Amino acid sequence: MNFKKRYEKTIGYTPICRIGECSLKRLEFGILELEAGGTMEFDTMDKETAFIMLEGHCNVRFGDTCWENVGNRATVFENRRAECFYMPREQTLRIEASDHIKIAVCATPVEEKTVPQLIREDQVILKLLGEVPFQRETSFIVDERSNAKLLTVGEAYVTEGNWAGFPPHKHDVDNMPAECVAEEIYYFLFDPRQGFAVQCLYTADGELDESYRVKNDELVEFPYGYHTTVATPGYATYFLWMMAGDYQGFHRSSDPEHAWIEKR
Repeated sequence: MNFKKRYEKTIGYTPICRIGECSLKRLEFGILELEAGGTMEFDTMDKETAFIMLEGHCNVRFGDTCWENVGNRATVFENRRAECFYMPREQTLRIEASDHIKIAVCATPVEEKTVPQLIREDQVILKLLGEVPFQRETSFIVDERSNAKLLTVGEAYVTEGNWAGFPPHKHDVDNMPAECVAEEIYYFLFDPRQGFAVQCLYTADGELDESYRVKNDELVEFPYGYHTTVATPGYATYFLWMMAGDYQGFHRSSDPEHAWIEKR
């Protein structure tokens, strides 16, 4: 199976990963784009849903509530703390674009209905993880601090020419608190746009062993297996990462053949 997919710019909502139509069973992803003045109605159905503002500004209406001027950047490279709005299952909302907007829509089925939440940039945690040559700056937007029950979402900015998520790690075995079963997606953007990265995905037994050259607006699904990313020199490498499973947060194990590197 090809775990790489591509988004082609479309006005409206474009589902890219759908449960039952991709390798994932717990996680869905799509992109919503509107031009200035455009509007869209959205129904979360049986899924809690995080709307990550990649570009532009919008108003969000539901019931008697209106959140105004959500968004804080023209591109993901302008501000490393994204704004976001979270919606519980069975929630209808209306999105109104103030300028051109591009929104990443991350969703997972959930039993419990929570309450909507607006996440502004000052609520986003930004951390520098790893060290050169496996260094990245990672934000935590939706996690256990939020109203979400199963989603964990953030962004990564990889130091030029470095690896990210190294040693390779996985989260496909129920061995809490060390490791949980959680699916994941990485969605990539680059500056300049013609940049690319290499995404590796493999299992210890070699049954799965893939490396993808990922370009702007491409993504890779991780249903299971070890994964790690290589950023090319000369380009700013960004990826949105989203996880869904029985637990939130980083409960993962490193490939034991390479775990010694992070302990040097």
